[in-house]
Amino acid sequence: MTNLLLYQRIAQQLADDIRRGVYQPGERVPSVRKMSAQLNVSHATVLQAYANLEDQGLIRARPQSGFYVHQTPALTASTPDIARVERPGMVTRGSIIQQILTATRREGVFPLGAAAPHIDYLPVRALHQQLAKVTRFHSPRAFSYMFSPGFEPLRRQVAIRMRDAGVAVDPSEVVITHGCVDAINMILRVVTRPGDLIATESPAYYGLLQLADLLGLKVIEIPSDPTTGMSLEALQLAANQWPIKALVLTARLSNPLGGSMPDERQKQLIKLATDYNIQIIEDDIYGELMFEQGPVKALKSHDRNGRVVYCSSFTKTLSPGVRIGWIIAGKHQEDVQRLQTFTTHSACSVTQMGVAAYLENGGYDRHLRYIRQEYRKNLTAFQLAVQQYFPEGTQMTRPNGGFILWVSLPAKVNTKDLHLRALRQGISVAPGLIFSNTEQFNHCLRLTCGVPWNREAERAVMTLGMLAKQLCQDVEPIAV
Repeated sequence: MTNLLLYQRIAQQLADDIRRGVYQPGERVPSVRKMSAQLNVSHATVLQAYANLEDQGLIRARPQSGFYVHQTPALTASTPDIARVERPGMVTRGSIIQQILTATRREGVFPLGAAAPHIDYLPVRALHQQLAKVTRFHSPRAFSYMFSPGFEPLRRQVAIRMRDAGVAVDPSEVVITHGCVDAINMILRVVTRPGDLIATESPAYYGLLQLADLLGLKVIEIPSDPTTGMSLEALQLAANQWPIKALVLTARLSNPLGGSMPDERQKQLIKLATDYNIQIIEDDIYGELMFEQGPVKALKSHDRNGRVVYCSSFTKTLSPGVRIGWIIAGKHQEDVQRLQTFTTHSACSVTQMGVAAYLENGGYDRHLRYIRQEYRKNLTAFQLAVQQYFPEGTQMTRPNGGFILWVSLPAKVNTKDLHLRALRQGISVAPGLIFSNTEQFNHCLRLTCGVPWNREAERAVMTLGMLAKQLCQDVEPIAV
């Protein structure tokens, strides 16, 4: 093996360790002397390897100190221009969204499209144990109807969890739902009528666009910053022109940008919504996945006049399959419970009781600490890989939690084409067109980093980068 191949191999080995999280951002990697002794190679070979890693943006040299893992990727996602607030309209992409989602859920496809946690990050064994106990020792109640507002011990546990979000609430104010979308669906049905106008972030969660389509609601998309969330200036501009009935947004870790609105701007948002009589619906489904707990609380924590309806679920932390969410509807609670009683009754009795038992058992906070750490490692690994393999000029977000990454490619790349070519290679992504009712994000895509970072994940990102480069060059793809 030549000296050139040797330093490349050393560089690749250390790059793999960085992406697996062995060395965290800001940590020192082994010194040149130590690495030279460990591998029995010359100092010059190690220096060549480290120079290669510097070129990739993986490490940085600090004078008189050594080499350290680069704190963050050098690229950041761009924010939609405030001037591009477009007129309200009915959702026209419901069928396209459904087609794309159906394709990306095919069996055997590497899942970088759906924002769902990998099975390795779910407390499956602990949940199974609690569900088994419930069905064994409480079978009469577990197999009977559960009516609105839901299982009281579970509502009590949710009320306890809400303290961490800065929200003091009584268990009687909590209504258990079939997940977060069910909660948003019910409150929209209560506070709006077909033809009404709702506002949301841009880019938006595609599930909300689908829901608006089903409910016959018009949507106006408000530009959002990938760091600080929705533009209040753009929201006020829209509110001055159109009668916005409700605003649906995620103040902590928005989907897909991952932005979190600072506390002061949260307060300003509530005041703005009060001035224009806009009902705020907060989707806080990723709130418990903030890497640093405490600095940013839920929007509801600043609500003093019942302006905010809070919705969330355990979908992203415990399991998508248990379908347990909740809503704190305030003055709308009676209407929500009436709607729920004559539609879905409540969530499944067995799962409500099982999740309540799991939360009472005290393992949830330990589980959250574990997955936050894993998702932080995964996000760093994906960011560095995108930076390495994607076309020059690619930008991306740097969320402070969760497991989704928004990638902005050069404008000539249509990610719907990338999505189709990636599917032929056995990889799913979520193209930008499904996150808007406009054409603003056709060059963007959302990647899910809720899968373990390994050789297969790296190969998938490498393949996506190669396909994106081919689209930049407008050439036919080469089989890999």
